[in-house]
Amino acid sequence: MPVYRLSDKLVFPHPSLSNEDGLLAVGGDLSCRRLCLAYENGIFPWYSGDDILWWSPDPRFLLFPKDLKISKSMQKFLRKNMYKVTFDTCFRDVMANCGNLRKENTWINEDMLGSYCELHKLGIAHSVETWYENRLVGGLYGLSMGSCFFGESMFSTMDNASKVALIELVKRIEFSLIDCQVYSEHLESLGATNVSRDTFLELLDQGLNNRAPIGSWRNLNS
Repeated sequence: MPVYRLSDKLVFPHPSLSNEDGLLAVGGDLSCRRLCLAYENGIFPWYSGDDILWWSPDPRFLLFPKDLKISKSMQKFLRKNMYKVTFDTCFRDVMANCGNLRKENTWINEDMLGSYCELHKLGIAHSVETWYENRLVGGLYGLSMGSCFFGESMFSTMDNASKVALIELVKRIEFSLIDCQVYSEHLESLGATNVSRDTFLELLDQGLNNRAPIGSWRNLNS
């Protein structure tokens, strides 16, 4: 299957045309309009060198909030109330930390950082932050569209800090699905599962037609 070279035209090939590994297209740009169009069609960008690569893997790794698993050990940890969790207080810092923890293998470069910060200003990209003694120790970021949350990355510098952020996100905002993109043991332990790309695209279409479950995420901090 050929990999499509994107032009300046704001269009993507259908996700079903992806290669076996999920690679669909290369090139284009990271404008807010193109990024939103990508996510609306089940596509997301990663960088490889100087090239923007666009992906739509099959299967797709999803977390359905109703299936969230909190182990007994995690429940015990949560009862300690070690961390404070906030929403949308330092988006750029969360995203930068996600990149810094993966310096040898990260797609989060300055171009990505700038574009997603623009999406944050538009109220599309959001972050959840985990704090310990007024120090940022974990969090996650992604895009909220309709009733879907497209998780992009997580980071943690203390035990369970990213898990606490995800659990709080699921508890506080009623999404129909959380897109985790590709398999990870970390997220599987919390209940995420693989579904076919066709199933994902059907669920995505339904979710995008729903109203957003919440307005300003900052209101959750009050």
